[in-house]
This record gives sequence, C-alpha cells and structure tokens, in this order.
Amino acid sequence: MQQRGRIVGVDVGGTFTDLVLLDPADATRPVTIAKVPTTPENQAIGVMRAIAQSGVDLADIALIVHGTTTTTNALLERRIARTGLITTRGFRDVLELGRRTRPQPYGMYGVFEPLIPRELRLEVAERMDWRGEVLVPLDEEEVRAAAARLLELGCEALVVHFLHAYANPAHELRAAEILRELWPNPYVTLGHQVLSEYREFERGTTAAVNACVQPVLHRYLARLEEELRGRGFAARLLVMQGNGGTVAAGLASAQAARTVMSGPASGVIAAARAGAAAGYPDLITYDMGGTSTDVALVQGGVPAVSDELELEYAMPLHVPMVDVHTIGAGGGSIAWLDESGMLRVGPRSAGADPGPVCYGRGGREPTITDANLVLGRLDPARLLATGKRVTLAEVEEVMVERIGRHLGLDAAGTAAAILRIANDRMAGAIRMVSLARGHDPRDYALFAFGGAGPLHATALARELAIPRVLIPARPGITNAIGCAVADLRHDYVRTLNRPLEEVEAADLAAILDAQFEEGRQLLHREQAPVEEITALFSADMQFRGQTHLLNVPIDRDRLDRASLREVFERAYFERFGIALPELGALLVNLKTSVIGRRAAVDLALLAAAGERASSPQQAIEEERPVWFPRGWLPTPVYARDRLPLESRFEGPALLRQLDTTIVIEPGDRVEVDRLGNLLVAVD
Repeated sequence: MQQRGRIVGVDVGGTFTDLVLLDPADATRPVTIAKVPTTPENQAIGVMRAIAQSGVDLADIALIVHGTTTTTNALLERRIARTGLITTRGFRDVLELGRRTRPQPYGMYGVFEPLIPRELRLEVAERMDWRGEVLVPLDEEEVRAAAARLLELGCEALVVHFLHAYANPAHELRAAEILRELWPNPYVTLGHQVLSEYREFERGTTAAVNACVQPVLHRYLARLEEELRGRGFAARLLVMQGNGGTVAAGLASAQAARTVMSGPASGVIAAARAGAAAGYPDLITYDMGGTSTDVALVQGGVPAVSDELELEYAMPLHVPMVDVHTIGAGGGSIAWLDESGMLRVGPRSAGADPGPVCYGRGGREPTITDANLVLGRLDPARLLATGKRVTLAEVEEVMVERIGRHLGLDAAGTAAAILRIANDRMAGAIRMVSLARGHDPRDYALFAFGGAGPLHATALARELAIPRVLIPARPGITNAIGCAVADLRHDYVRTLNRPLEEVEAADLAAILDAQFEEGRQLLHREQAPVEEITALFSADMQFRGQTHLLNVPIDRDRLDRASLREVFERAYFERFGIALPELGALLVNLKTSVIGRRAAVDLALLAAAGERASSPQQAIEEERPVWFPRGWLPTPVYARDRLPLESRFEGPALLRQLDTTIVIEPGDRVEVDRLGNLLVAVD
C-alpha cells in the first residue's frame, strides 16, 4: 500500500510538543511547523494544541506518526499500573536479586525498589530445562489460584514469566489460555513474547516493564485516538518505538516496553537521514531540549542500536533501541550550589511549568536558558511559551541572588559559569558515545538539533576537536521530522546458545525465515502505507568462557559455519584488537529486524519557506552585543530562513528562526547547502 496525502509527525518532549506537517508527494505545498508547551498531566492535550496551532484539517491527513514519552515518564516517575507476577517456583525474587550489583559502586548504600513488590510475585509448580524439555508439568490449578489472589490484591496487569520459556513457551502459552478465562482485561504479558532470549533476570525485567506500562500507554493512545477521530481524523496513527521504527497504535500497547525512548530515537533517525542527504553519513548526534541532552552515534548513515539499555539501576530493557546516552542537561536545567558551595547544573529541570525565570510563569531558579538570555544569545521578545513578560534586569537579579553573590560574580559572570559547566557535562556525554567506545570524534560531524542544541554546538565541537558541525533546516522540530520519515519496524530474537560447530545452516535459515514471515504478516495487519518490506539479520556471538556478547550482521544466504566464524572474528578484532583463533565460538542469539519502508521524504521541503535574500548580509536583521569566551562582541543577527542557499559567511553571528537560535563562534566559517543545512567549519 503506497502513501498518498499529507502526513503529520508530532513528538512530545519534556518541555515542548513539536509538530511538522508536510506532503511528500507535492513539493509546492509548504511545510507547516508548530511548537507548544508539553502538558505533562495529559500529553494528548499538548498534541491536540499543536495540531490546532498548525491549522490543519484532520480530515485531510493521510497519516499521523507520534513520538511519546508516556512510557518513559511512567517508569521514571513510577506512575505505573499495579502489576502481579506468576513465575516458576523458586524464582519469585529474580527481579530483586538481579546480577548482585549495587546501586552505588562503593559503599553499602543506595535504594532499589523493584517494579513489582514481593507480595505480588507468586510462584507455581512448573519447570523446563534449557533445552525446552519438561522437568515439572504446569500445575494449572495453581495458576488459577495465583490469578485469583492477584485480583484480590488489586492488580490491573499481569506478567507470566517461566524459566527457559524462550526454549519452549508451551507452559506460558497454556497459562495464558487459563488466564484469558479469569483476567478481566487484556493486560497479560508473556515473557517469551516480549523477549525470547535467555537470562531470566533481563527477560523478566523487560516483561515486567512491559506489563507495568501497558495499561498506561493503552489508555493514553485510546484517549488520543478518540480526540483525533472526534475532530475528523480517519486515517492511520503510528507510534514511534525506541528502535527507530514505528508501529500501529492499535498494536503498540501489547509491546509497550518497545516505546521507551521513542522520542530520542526519532531524532537520531532524522539526523541519519539528513546527514546522509548532506553527504555526512558519519555523525555524532547532539539533541539538547528543554529537559535533557541526548547523544548518539551514526556510522555509514545507520544509527547504532543496542539491546542493553538500563533505564535506571536494576531496570534493564533487553529490546532493540537506538543507542542513546542521556544526561539531565537541557535548556530548563537548574543551576544550583551544592553543600560545598560548588556550582552545579542539572539534572533537576524547571520543565515546561514553571519553566525558566525568563518564561514569566513563576520560575525563580536560574537555568541554562536564563544564562543564554543574560549573555545576549537569546532575544527576550522572541521566547516561546512565555507568560507574564519578564525583563532582562529581573532575570539578572535572580541570577545574582541565587548564585552570583555566593561566588562573587555579577550576572554575566554567573551566566558564563553556568554555560561552561553545562558545556562540560554535555562534552562528557559525547565522549561516552565516542572516545569511550573507541571512536575518534574528529572522524565525525556533530549534528546539532533540539531547541537548545544549536546554542552550544560550536563550543562543544571546539572542546572536542570535532571539525564540522551540521545544523539541519529545522533543528527545533527534528524529533517530529524523525517521526514523519521513520519506517515501520519489528524486531525478533531467538536464543540458541550452542557451539558454532553444532549448528546447521538449514536450521538457522528456518529460524530467520520464520521471524521474517512473522514480521511480514504483522506489517500487513497494520495496514500502514509501505513501499517495500526488507529485513536485517544479525547474530549475538561470543567465545567460549566469555560473558560479553558481540552482535554481528549476517547474510541470510551465507549461513555456513566458516562464514559465521569469519564475520565474528573480524568484528571481535575490530572491537578489541585481538584475535583468539584457539577459542571456540558460541552462537547465542539469532535476530531479525523486519522493516516496512515508507515513501521517502525530500528533506529539501524543509528549507522551502519564504523569500530568500540575495546575499547573507541582506539577511541581517540587527546587531547586538553577545558574550563569547573572549568577551562581549558586536554580533550580527541573521534571519536564517532568508539566508540564500549555497552561500557563505563567518562568525561571530546569531541565526534566528522560529524553533531555535544558533550561535556561531568568532572565526567559524558557515556554508548554507542546497538543502538549507548549515555546515559550520570549526577552527
């Protein structure tokens, strides 16, 4: 089924909800963007306000793709459904024992609270061995009794997590049949259906996460769809997943754990598309919003994907997700003094309400946004989401009162210190996804987006010796653009955990083919517009005696043992710089990603907005003093949307547009490419 008509991408962030409206098939129709404050109490309100601000008639929309933080926020804030667990006798405490780690690496302190309390974790008689052979038959009466007890205790959702169900799910499937007769709602999660992989702790925790947020996500999407249908929307609603793909809203809640980190993933997907189109397939993506900063690595136009995310201590999610590193440093991050009098920035955020001091909505704690305002980088007359008008003098007063007077600094000195500390934290996050993993930042371009990212990008690039910064045409709504361009995707895993010399190519091919067929049928059931269906195959492998898994891409048509050994040993040498030919290899997991490719979106549409000047100088709107590390400098302020394509100029400069402000440091050289991207060469 091919896509026809206009599409909406809408992403909910911690501070703003962003929307982009475009028509992939009609370059003459202008792109519409909207940006409204996020409504944490009910994200659907913000989504509907963004749609209203765009002025679109929902009856004319062919597709809406939505990135949401509903599940992520529910987990981090523990606003989850009361959930029960039915598990194999002797294993009720697996979720709490974990891997015998500690919340703090030094000292016997720290607090850990499992998602499912012990009194809601019940055991039944059953047991499979690692081969999937029955050791203890399932006691069906105990399953019925456990379900009845959990209902008495007020549980809304339920997890069935049996040992070695990945090898043989028969007991979990039979328990599900019994529970359908007893459980009053569809919120029953089977561990093997969320993750068919060995390691009972990770599989159990992932299933528990899924069950705890399933009712939350289901209610939210049902409410949103009701609002959309009530206003004339009659097409498909897709939801972003953490793996960078999308899924039909009607199926999303069944695999709710896969929507964790959907917002950050959409931004990385957009960055990969935009970077490849601009000729920069190798990127470090840097997304600074109002609440947090997300960084990730893109190589060869493909985002790094990992299934080892730990959302917080003892909460591993072993489902494929775009490998994003997040820190609490956003525009709304609060500057504060610790007990020793040291200046800190974040992770606490002013969020959307009350927001930074300069928003005039009651905030009285200085933030990174306030610091940028004091240093002349933001125009107080052009701030979004403001309430009562706050003067620059009032912001400076708060800056000095809360921070400056304790450190002997004036307002500008305090703001400069806040930026320096914030930049240092964000540079550290970039080092975590590059240098810490063996990648030299100098080999990449820094792709800066988010509402606040372009304010700091060139300073970070200089700190890390990254030679080039790429700023897309619409950096403040890049996550929404990622929603609009993302493909549909479903991931499957099957544990084998066998020595390589014992596997047969025909058996491996049969597993991969079955996974592909399951994904293909699911895409057809979704009835979403796709142009083709493709698949990516990979394997988790390791040497005998090791615990670390290495994921390697595999060719479906070359599944012989020699080829698998060759690709694994090559990947191992590239990662660790050592060859171990004397050790045998284990084939642990087989993985398939089934992708429904949607119609490509011409990113040049995003730059087609209004009349452009004949030279960069004619796009200058004003000049004002702006603080840089070398002091205050007179700085031209450009209207970015008026800059001519394929033009050049040098910093210092500010570039102003609806969704962000861009800071160009003195001496940096800027080129506007044919797609409207800014390519900044950093000295």
